[in-house]
Amino acid sequence: METSGGTHKKAKLNNTVQNWGMQRATNVTYQAHHVSRNKRGQVVGTRGGFRGCTVWLTGLSGAGKTTVSMAIEEYLVCHGIPCYTLDGDNIRQGLNKNLGFTPEDREENIRRIAEVARLFADAGLVCIASFISPYNRDRVNARKIHEATGLPFFEVFVDAPLDVCEQRDVKGLYKRARAGEISGFTGIDSEYEKPEAPELVLKTDSCGVNECIQQVIDLLQEKDIVPVDASYEVKELYAPENKLDLAKADAQTLPALEINKVDMQWVQVLAEGWATPLNGFMREREYLQCLHFDCLLDGGVINLSVPIVLPVTSEDKEKLDGCTAFALVYGGRRVAILRNPEFYEHRKEERCARQWGTTCKEHPYIKMVMESGDWLVGGDLQVLDRIYWQDGLDQYRLTPAELKHKFKEMNADAVFAFQLRNPVHNGHALLMQDTHKRLIDRGYRRPVLLLHPLGGWTKDDDVPLSWRMKQHAAVLEEGILNPENTVVAIFPSPMMYAGPTEVQWHCRARMVTGANFYIVGRDPAGMPHPETGRDLYEPTHGAKVLTMAPGLITLEIVPFKVAAYNKKKQCMDFYDPKNHEDFDFISGTRMRKMAREGQNPPAGFMAPKAWAVLAEYYKTLQNA
Repeated sequence: METSGGTHKKAKLNNTVQNWGMQRATNVTYQAHHVSRNKRGQVVGTRGGFRGCTVWLTGLSGAGKTTVSMAIEEYLVCHGIPCYTLDGDNIRQGLNKNLGFTPEDREENIRRIAEVARLFADAGLVCIASFISPYNRDRVNARKIHEATGLPFFEVFVDAPLDVCEQRDVKGLYKRARAGEISGFTGIDSEYEKPEAPELVLKTDSCGVNECIQQVIDLLQEKDIVPVDASYEVKELYAPENKLDLAKADAQTLPALEINKVDMQWVQVLAEGWATPLNGFMREREYLQCLHFDCLLDGGVINLSVPIVLPVTSEDKEKLDGCTAFALVYGGRRVAILRNPEFYEHRKEERCARQWGTTCKEHPYIKMVMESGDWLVGGDLQVLDRIYWQDGLDQYRLTPAELKHKFKEMNADAVFAFQLRNPVHNGHALLMQDTHKRLIDRGYRRPVLLLHPLGGWTKDDDVPLSWRMKQHAAVLEEGILNPENTVVAIFPSPMMYAGPTEVQWHCRARMVTGANFYIVGRDPAGMPHPETGRDLYEPTHGAKVLTMAPGLITLEIVPFKVAAYNKKKQCMDFYDPKNHEDFDFISGTRMRKMAREGQNPPAGFMAPKAWAVLAEYYKTLQNA
């Protein structure tokens, strides 16, 4: 927000709408662009169509204009819509640094801003102008500048009572104005003229930032600036409650296909909306797009790098081919219906070569693929009931919609996700703490950590989910991570150990929950080559790929800083190559060996209670 006062009182101006911004320069001719707005709209941003407009936020100092404008800018850019915020304080440090706060200067300040905003809008951007702009006449003129060139202009009154603005008073300007140190301060000794007919009023004394964002987005959707699908709603595949009894009765009459536990985990992934916008197991067109482009391409570029497919045997295909629908059976129960099925060949070697970059049959997930059916079947999935595993951990299995609601309840203005399949040590915690601090430094007030362990199938030598959840609980209990700004939940996907290809899936699935930052570590989703023992994937490629991957625009990637045990400080610390001799790199293999042998790690490597859980797990293996 710009400072709203100076050393001058408001004076009556004689400029009218007609002569406001009168042309003084002579011998100038407007030069028409060769590129039309429609053509420009095709290449600006990742969503086709011209969306240029200006959203003009007006209100008292401290009403929340800057907070709201920056949040809207972030939302739109993250959803593929180019946007830029013009903020009062920023503009007065550059373009308008030669203007003060006399009524004449204020008028010129708004005129210049209106012209700049028009240029941004004409370029195809949503321009957010955040200015006190206290005079109705100036705002009317700003609108006319846009209307004269056929550009949409939306006035938004950021309405907070004067006493609320004074209580906020982040810069102490109201206090100085009350003390007589600043004269001509809007709302104190200079009048603010409320908008007479704004397109929207935001009551920031009673609405949170996220509610304000949604109201502005609703306005822009109503005016066809923002496409409705930009809100990226979660697509759950559960049968609607009012049709559930009918669907269950239908399932009992249909032919049945037995599925295994990993298939059932993929059913849960689809049902809860993690793979939005899929309607079910991939059809051949979706499968080919995924396999060759790591994306779905129909309806925009949507990152989806791993095939979510249902293998079937030749016998099952022969039995079910020609059916309009069949039931999926797991554990003796009919759990879902697959409608309008499409069968296509499961070319396993090609799939593995593209998804994993290897066809080594000793790779645990590749082994499962090679042993699965020779056909794939896609179709529209209708899941009959919420999926529970009855393992004491179902309370942690929050769906994307439930996580979104949880973050809203916590008033989160940023969510940073951390995916893991291993126990948390203090190096992980250091990175999460550092990310929280960096977000605070960037102006976020309530960043929330989504600690999101993978809960589907993992290879035999990984620590089981139940023990990992105990270990994570101990980390929180010891205060290594702050429970007040941490959400622990389980991600239901199986683990495929497909390196940079799979890490895109892990990242985009968290995008569906509303997370806008994703922490990526060394060798994500990697493992040693089953035959050579060397890293199957170059350890830094996962992070590099994420920064380039298409269709992940709503997330910012937070690269994993290298952390190691600092022997001098006796704690985990960010690695400093200048003091290499001070650091001890404790690998996962070494950590597991210490736990198996009953040794304690160096002080500060892991929270003691968390280490005790890990040691207890390995002790149970020895006793088994």
